[in-house]
Amino acid sequence: MKVAPHAFALTLALSLCSISLAAQSAPTAAQAAKIVTVSTKSQDVTFPSGKDTLAGYLVQPEKPGTYSAVIVVHEWWGMNDWVKEQTQKLASLGYVALAVDLYNGKSATDPAEAHELSRGVGQDRAVRDLQAGYDYLGTLKNVNKDRIAIIGWCMGGGFAADFAVKQPRLAGVVINYGALPSDPNDLQQIGAPVLGNFGADDKGITPADVNQFQDYLKKIGHYVDVKIYPGAGHAFENPKNTNGYRPEAAADAWARTVAFLHRCLG
Repeated sequence: MKVAPHAFALTLALSLCSISLAAQSAPTAAQAAKIVTVSTKSQDVTFPSGKDTLAGYLVQPEKPGTYSAVIVVHEWWGMNDWVKEQTQKLASLGYVALAVDLYNGKSATDPAEAHELSRGVGQDRAVRDLQAGYDYLGTLKNVNKDRIAIIGWCMGGGFAADFAVKQPRLAGVVINYGALPSDPNDLQQIGAPVLGNFGADDKGITPADVNQFQDYLKKIGHYVDVKIYPGAGHAFENPKNTNGYRPEAAADAWARTVAFLHRCLG
């Protein structure tokens, strides 16, 4: 059976990424803080998703060039200032970062409203919209189409995992306390290296769920790097989660994310 050249190149690149990831130790938060950042520019954008038009928040390096890219998936609160800050931080590392607005302009300020909005976004539609974001990034002249990763938190972490099942060309996936696929048939479809950050006290995505996910991926020889933080619950990375925010764990999770993306995306 012949293998298309681009498919072979992607497989080789992901293999080299996994080797590089496995060969290096995790960084400290202090090391991540020393990483040189670049100047960026931001803009609101729209792009098609099926018959719909989606909104997004695009941040990219000011300097002309060709860059790897990251799709950003928001929490169940929607596209708020915190998500935009994360998008800006990722772009400052030298990536084109696109936050896809799954609520298309709406956002929540209380759990009841967030629950209602999240119920309106099914898995199939979320994957479709994230694919639209992926395709949109591929139309940008300054994006390396073979170097696109995805990151999400909470609801967005779960959708990032779902998208990794459906899009084998992803260069990396970062899941922050998001619901995890458990069907072996789905897990076998994940082509990208996986980084996960979870809380030991999370009642929704439990350590048992996380360990089962990690153990299966390791069993089939897939690269996965998961860390479960003692004393941390759900949404421990967001300072707006007043009672649940764990600054040291959040800083470490960010350091791990920075190193992971650097090794997968360059």
